[in-house]
Amino acid sequence: MNEFELKYGCNPNQKPSRIFMKDGSDLPITVLNGRPGYINFLDAFNAWQLVKELKAALGLPAATSFKHVSPTSAAVGLLLPEPLKKACFVEDIEGLDASPLACAYVRARGTDRLCSFGDWVALSDVCDVTTAKLIAREVSDGIIAPGYEPEALEILKGKRKGNYNIVEIDPDYIPAPIETKDVFGITFEQGRNEFKIGEHLLENIVTANKNLPDSAKRDLIVALITLKYTQSNSVCYAVDGQAIGVGAGQQSRIHCTRLAGTKADTWLMRQHPKALSLPFLPTMGRPERDNVIDGYINGNEEDVCADGIWQNYFTEQPAPITAEERAQWLASFKGIALASDAFFPFADNIKRAYASGVTYIAEPGGSIRDDLVIAECDKNDIVMAFTGMRLFHH
Repeated sequence: MNEFELKYGCNPNQKPSRIFMKDGSDLPITVLNGRPGYINFLDAFNAWQLVKELKAALGLPAATSFKHVSPTSAAVGLLLPEPLKKACFVEDIEGLDASPLACAYVRARGTDRLCSFGDWVALSDVCDVTTAKLIAREVSDGIIAPGYEPEALEILKGKRKGNYNIVEIDPDYIPAPIETKDVFGITFEQGRNEFKIGEHLLENIVTANKNLPDSAKRDLIVALITLKYTQSNSVCYAVDGQAIGVGAGQQSRIHCTRLAGTKADTWLMRQHPKALSLPFLPTMGRPERDNVIDGYINGNEEDVCADGIWQNYFTEQPAPITAEERAQWLASFKGIALASDAFFPFADNIKRAYASGVTYIAEPGGSIRDDLVIAECDKNDIVMAFTGMRLFHH
């Protein structure tokens, strides 16, 4: 099969639509179930590149959750601490600790649960039964992986009334070194971004503090590879082998840093004892519960703890997290890594990052204000490496 007809393109009016191989060779994929669309495949192919590269760089199974051609998170398969299991609502899953791939998926899907609603999943390894059971419980559009255990495939085929999109990709597929893209009838051509991300990028430490432990190197690599497949401008916070806040597609870098920092703060606050013990009504569905948790943490459109409102969500009125409790909880977290796909032009980015517990930073360097950015890092005892490589993605 060298082409696959799609229902339509980005929008229903954009027809005809297909994916195909220009050289007439077979597509490196097999659609095992469903009928993926144009945006589905954009997510799938970007997501697959991310997890494949993460696995190659760190030697651990990897997973990512994609929405609108950017990752909501990405992670490698490290064991989950009990509070995180509870925050991700996976305490009941048997065999979770025995499946690094499932742990990677829980981390990736559980980081930004609002943005992951209706996501596309990519796995670096053959999907096992434990991972399939986890995916089956979430609202998702589809998955791409190099293979599926027979029972796992049957579990996934049962999603969305049998219409869940399941794609298998040839893990040995290597695309041509030159890629093209048409915009307004004009063809763009460039070499593929085959730049390898690894520890060698973290050797040029420009701050006074040069103590960069292996765990921080791992997290910075996770953040950098995540950015390589995130719509620019982009900034990524990471810790414990997972991206915990991704700021994508903002015109201003400080807006990226703030957006990603807010998401990272939300992920940290989901593990606050008060958030973990919210007395939800047993009738609450998973997506609605996630919206309520976000509202509880961030005080969004309605006060979910207010009289006359809490009864819609809880069996009893929960006590809100006070501003002092929030500040104390967030201040207890240090050792978070942050990466940027281009240089930080002003020190305000460092100040915002430090407010979310960032201790380690990787960015290309090259700004005329590098000295001010380095000085702000030194003021807060932050370790910063200049990678020398921009990672724009469009």
